[in-house]
Amino acid sequence: MATATALSNPSVGFGSAYFFQNPSGCCLFPPLQRKKLLDHQLLFQKPRNNIALFTDRKAICSSGISRASHLKELSMEEESESPAREFSTDLRDPILNIRSPALKVGGMYDRELEVAVKAVQLACVLCQRVQDRLLKNEEKVNSKDDNSFVTVADWSVQAVVSWVLSHSLASEHISMIAEEDTQALRGVEGMDLLHRVVSTVNECLSEAAIFGLNPPLEPLGTVDVLKAINKGSSKGGPTGRHWVLDPVDGTLGFIRGDQYAVALAMIEEGEVVLGVLGCPNYPLRREWLNYHYRYYQLMLKLSPPGSGVWSKGYVLSTQKGSGQVWMEPLVNDIIKLGLSNVARPVSVSAIDDPALATFCEPVEKANSSHSFTAGLAHSLGLSNHPLRVYSMAKYAAIARGDAEIFMKFARAGYKEKIWDHAAGVLIIQEAGGVVTDAGGSPLDFSKGIYLEGLDRGIVACSGARLHEKIIAAVDASWDSSEL
Repeated sequence: MATATALSNPSVGFGSAYFFQNPSGCCLFPPLQRKKLLDHQLLFQKPRNNIALFTDRKAICSSGISRASHLKELSMEEESESPAREFSTDLRDPILNIRSPALKVGGMYDRELEVAVKAVQLACVLCQRVQDRLLKNEEKVNSKDDNSFVTVADWSVQAVVSWVLSHSLASEHISMIAEEDTQALRGVEGMDLLHRVVSTVNECLSEAAIFGLNPPLEPLGTVDVLKAINKGSSKGGPTGRHWVLDPVDGTLGFIRGDQYAVALAMIEEGEVVLGVLGCPNYPLRREWLNYHYRYYQLMLKLSPPGSGVWSKGYVLSTQKGSGQVWMEPLVNDIIKLGLSNVARPVSVSAIDDPALATFCEPVEKANSSHSFTAGLAHSLGLSNHPLRVYSMAKYAAIARGDAEIFMKFARAGYKEKIWDHAAGVLIIQEAGGVVTDAGGSPLDFSKGIYLEGLDRGIVACSGARLHEKIIAAVDASWDSSEL
């Protein structure tokens, strides 16, 4: 029998996690739950129970975890100082790892993809917490100068992802093109908002070790957080390496409790070479996409999925030239549901008949024309009701085979930004689909923050034959449109 020691040293606990196993299952405890864990002394008195403290900051999430049923109600709360205690138990090696097979394909960007997936996984947890607080009216919604909505999650995710990329890739000078700036966080008027952002960022980063990332040695200060956010001010261009981030794509869906996405891509020499898309609310059963997510949550309560069933939320990831897109659950679900070997490849639908196809379009009418896409769908013989989904989850729907067409035709004067498309475009392409502008040309991500030279709109399809039919229909109908 080996001895596992639960240490009270905060510097150790900050980057640690506890792994508990008994005959009924096993589970992970973030360091903040240590006191709760120690209070359940009876759990450690049987010789078949195992507990280990991981302090090496390796990935400690993933295959082969199942939560012990009698530990499900343990709540997160701040740990207090307590003496070191020893348990006579069998030690288990830190075998847990959240890496999906997508990170082991021998590609040129394996290391960058590994860090990007972990960063998006971490960001998804942050978003889930903030969205929950928003729906409980415990968090505020703010407005930008252009009257669009923004929340604590937008700035916090940008800070977290920026910090993770800089410190995990050992490059303090990364170039990142991201949506948010810090103007609203400065001055007396922004003090309260900045405080909430800093608190949210530190709450998230304190759990970085659970995602296989090194947490900061001490909580970030306001200057650190502002600096991390401002790293997203790069203008991009045709040369060099640039990360592209939309921290919360689909903010309107986010504040309404519906679909949203965390989208991270990497551009090198003007081409998107890496894409990661986190969709925390996306149901794995396609038919639920037709309903508002709150209705889906209600139905889950009335008719919950079976024990250990992965029913919603995932991260898609790929790199250019791999020819594969992998889907894996959110880390919290891996732990909670006891999932193992669940990362799976996804691919586009084989449907190429417009009459059988389902098309996606933005929910918001402000920057897209529903009337033109409706007329186009009618001319093509599309009989299925359009799937109106917030955020880049539309790209995910095509990559997964839940839909076959995404069309977006912006109103005059609107310019598409690269963070709204970069990750999703590569994911569809590597899943077997086609994405171009309405003239059939590839989208150009080398011109800065905007998709310059875009011909009329964007057309994404599950296959080349369907794409050709859409492009032909656009050409035939465009002159009669008012766009």
